[in-house]
Amino acid sequence: MRLLDVDALACSQHGLITQETSGLPNAAWHRAVRAGQIEQLHPGVARLAGTPRTPEQAIAAAVFAAGPGALASHRSAARLWGVPRPDDDPVDVIVAEGRRPRLEGVVVHRPRDRGDLRPQRQCGIACTNVLRTACDLGAVDATGLSTAVGHVLATERASLDALEAAAARHSRRGRPGIVALRRAIDEWSIDSKPADSILETAMSSLIERYTLPAIEFHPIIEGRKVDFRVCATPIILECDGWAHHGPDRRGFERDRTRDVRLIEAGWIIVRFTYRSITSTPALVAARIEGTYSRWAGVAPPDAA
Repeated sequence: MRLLDVDALACSQHGLITQETSGLPNAAWHRAVRAGQIEQLHPGVARLAGTPRTPEQAIAAAVFAAGPGALASHRSAARLWGVPRPDDDPVDVIVAEGRRPRLEGVVVHRPRDRGDLRPQRQCGIACTNVLRTACDLGAVDATGLSTAVGHVLATERASLDALEAAAARHSRRGRPGIVALRRAIDEWSIDSKPADSILETAMSSLIERYTLPAIEFHPIIEGRKVDFRVCATPIILECDGWAHHGPDRRGFERDRTRDVRLIEAGWIIVRFTYRSITSTPALVAARIEGTYSRWAGVAPPDAA
């Protein structure tokens, strides 16, 4: 295979090539490694020199190296589905029955539960579907499962009913992760309606973690319910991206019209997205704190 072809192949798969798909014979492969043109990450899998190192690259390399039928799973699959995860997470893969690869820095799973393992692709990488991912994640990171379930619900990857059905489908003696998944589902459920719970739980967790001023949930202001209000201030915090805000153009225009009316009445509107709350909480906290520092002591319009 010509160098240009190798470059094109690597660009299509996170800067990686495999010896099999590159067509390089053993001698040429090892010569390229010694010359520093490629860096072997696992036997038969290498990154092209100069390509960025990313968690996704590490995940893809493990899936390639684990052989046919391998899937990114657990923490790695959660990341591929957009769940906020630490960059230093271990790489998790589920391998096909009968395979026993040993891969440095990779947690290889050989589960007896083989349900819901039809391959999905996220970021161009074969992975478990979002329901199977939720079931597996609790086995390796029970504390992180609540955030994952919140993300799945908020981004409409799956419903509460679908998550509950998956927990029931995979429940069996000795099956790790299902108890944690059911606990996370309960945390996000209020009369089986998740939307408000997502807002309240995500923001209240952030407020507690960063010791922010007290927040009032869902107060009625100027005749309409808002998401949050910083107590004793004119500051209103609104969170975008949930279904009840209306993802269509009319919902967007309705929210902005309401914003104008509240601002005209003397209120301060600060908007955040779900992704910012879960992915960059420190920045959200700093923005709330900065707004509070400016407006603390200013009487809200309803107290004037």
